[in-house]
This record gives sequence, structure tokens and C-alpha cells, in this order.
Amino acid sequence: MKTTESKIRIIPEGGVTSPQGFLAAGVAAGIKNGKKEKKDIGILISQVPAVAAGVYTTNAVQAAPLLVSKESLQKQGTLRAVVVNSGNANACTGEQGLADAKTMQEWVAKSAGIHPDEVGVASTGVIGVFLPMDRMEAGISEAVPLASAQGGKDFAEAIMTTDLVKKEIAVRAEIAGTTVTIGGTAKGSGMIHPNMATMLGFVTTDAAVETNALQDALRQVTDRTFNRITVDGDTSTNDMVLLLANGMAGHDALTSAHEDWPIFLAALEVVALHLAKTIARDGEGATRLIEARVTGAKTEEDAIKAAKTIVGSSLVKTAVFGADANWGRLMMAIGKSGAYVEQNRVEIWIGDIQVAADGMGLSFDEELATRELAKDPVVFRVNLNVGDGEAAAYGCDLSYDYVKINGSYRT
Repeated sequence: MKTTESKIRIIPEGGVTSPQGFLAAGVAAGIKNGKKEKKDIGILISQVPAVAAGVYTTNAVQAAPLLVSKESLQKQGTLRAVVVNSGNANACTGEQGLADAKTMQEWVAKSAGIHPDEVGVASTGVIGVFLPMDRMEAGISEAVPLASAQGGKDFAEAIMTTDLVKKEIAVRAEIAGTTVTIGGTAKGSGMIHPNMATMLGFVTTDAAVETNALQDALRQVTDRTFNRITVDGDTSTNDMVLLLANGMAGHDALTSAHEDWPIFLAALEVVALHLAKTIARDGEGATRLIEARVTGAKTEEDAIKAAKTIVGSSLVKTAVFGADANWGRLMMAIGKSGAYVEQNRVEIWIGDIQVAADGMGLSFDEELATRELAKDPVVFRVNLNVGDGEAAAYGCDLSYDYVKINGSYRT
């Protein structure tokens, strides 16, 4: 990974339209309350058909746009456009919700001159409320003609709900003898505990990639990035990540057998990990990112379990918010994680300060440990000392503001 990462360059101010042939726009349509206070409809367009891959929430309750996008992707295998709205999840809306999501496809298709099944649909916001279709139609009609290579930031803004910052990145790498670009944007701040992806994520590339290889790549990278974050332990009804590869870089289609495949995977992971960490750092009411690094686990799966349980523990999260060096909360989380643990072998560090060894507390400088907990990110290191498995997971602290934000989410 380190060797391939050295061949990857981050593009300053890059985003979802950095790859060749991708256009985007974001407009305000008043989706949530009729007031055009913020952008809430985003359009992403590929100038040529793009091979597409998707990963979706494992929540048994799944929103209409997710179901419609999944169906279209299974039919087509390619996409030309994605339409996203914020402020309304179009979830738990029955047959009307499905019809509305398909109508969104049709409106985009008509305006862009493409087939409805070439349009992915995503929504985020309040659950159980029908979409205001008059505003949706007006917003889509306005957005499609505005799509441009400069519209990535407007698209990133349009998909936000309680997010405080736009989440964007793009990278370049030399693959198959040519320059390939991968860009992405995501939204997510609360109801984040993915078992597939993030709240919503959209990744684009001008690389040419074979269909099955693209899907495999997205799943592999998702497992190491979006599936390693948590904000509040809740898995959304609308979680979805779409990856579009339009091939405009001009090389032959990549497969996992290509000699540069590791470079493509590494570049894709750089994009996904940046977005995942940014989501965790932007958790509702959060003040700091938490990173848990677990080594010495019996297996990688055990390391993942322990790391995710640490960053997902409300007690660990509140200890970070209060800068309380209560290492016992980490030990508790490790023990309940389901990972194989031999208590008398566990070692724990808060930043650079070792606070436990052989499963027991050490004498340490509380002031120094408190300083480590005031840093951003806060890094916990755990060595289980029972094997070679290792993994990292990412989360955020839990503050008073999380309750305030979610106590009045609909208003």
C-alpha cells in the first residue's frame, strides 16, 4: 500500500467533477419547508455512459430511492446521471415513494436526453414524509441545464443535511500509461454506523474499469473505510455509495489482473478514507475525531470488532468529550466487542501515553493524558497480544449538542 500511495497525488480543491467528463450542479428548491434557504437538489452527469457500482445499507428498512437505484443498476450496469435531494429521505413512503423516485428519474432523463434507467436516485433527510414533487420538478428542471465541470462544490453543498462542512476530495495517479483521476463527495453527520457504506457517497473516475472489477473494488474499499466509521451507532435507511467509471482517460479497461490494479485500488481507498474520516469528524455536535488502532488481534476480523466497538462506545465518546483519561472504558469496549481477548495481555495507549499493560492500569501522568485527549484526532492504541491481526476505526466524541441537534431534527 505504501509503495502505491507514493504514486498518488491529491488535487487541491478537487471533487466529484475533477475526473474528465463529469458535470454537476446544485440548486435550492425549498424541499424541506418551501423556503429556498439552502441548496437541496444536486445533479451529477457523465458525458458518456459510465460503468457503475453500488453498495447499500443493510438496514431492513430501505428507502424508495435506494430500491429504485439498485434496480436500475442491475438492469443497466451503467449510469449517465445521479439526482440527489436533501431535506426529505423518501423513506417509509410506500408505493407513492417508489413512484416519486421513478418520476425523478424520468424528469432527469427527459431533461438530459438519456434513458430513465441511466439515472441513479438518492435522498436524505426526514423519514416518513412524501416528497414535494412540484418543488422537485422545478429544482430538477433548473439543475440539469446548469451542470458543469465547475459545479462539484454546489453538488456537495446540495446533498448536506446537518453536515457542517462539505466533504470532497480528488486524486490523480498514473495507471495503464495514462493519468487517471478519481473524485468524490459524501454527506453524513448523524445516523452513522454503516454496515455497507456511508450516509451518501458519490465517487467518479475517468478510468476504464470492467464491471465486475469495479464492483469488487468498491466493496473491498468500503470494508476498509466507510465500514470503519461510526458517529452514533445508527444505520440509516438511505445509506448508499455509487462509483461511476466513464473511461474517458482512454486506456483499456482495468481488471484485477492488470499490473496497475493495486494503484487504482489504493487511489480509490485514499478517496474513500478521506471522505469516511471527514464524516466521522463532522459528527453531529462533535468536537474531535477519534481513531482506534488495534494490533495483536487473533484475526483482522477481531481487530475490526475491537476498533469499531471502541469508537462506537458512548462511554468512550463522552470520556473524550470531557478529556477524561478513563482507560477502563476502552477495556470495557474491548471486552464486549466479540473479539478474542486474553485480559491479562491487553495493552492500551492514549496517544503516546501508555495507560495499561497486562490488563491492568499503569501509573501515568494524568495531565499529559488529558492533553492527548484534547488533540484532534484523539488516537487510542490497543495491543491485544494474541496474534497478528490489525485494523483501525474512526468515530467522534459525543457532546451536549448531539442531543440538541437530534431533539429538534424535524423543526
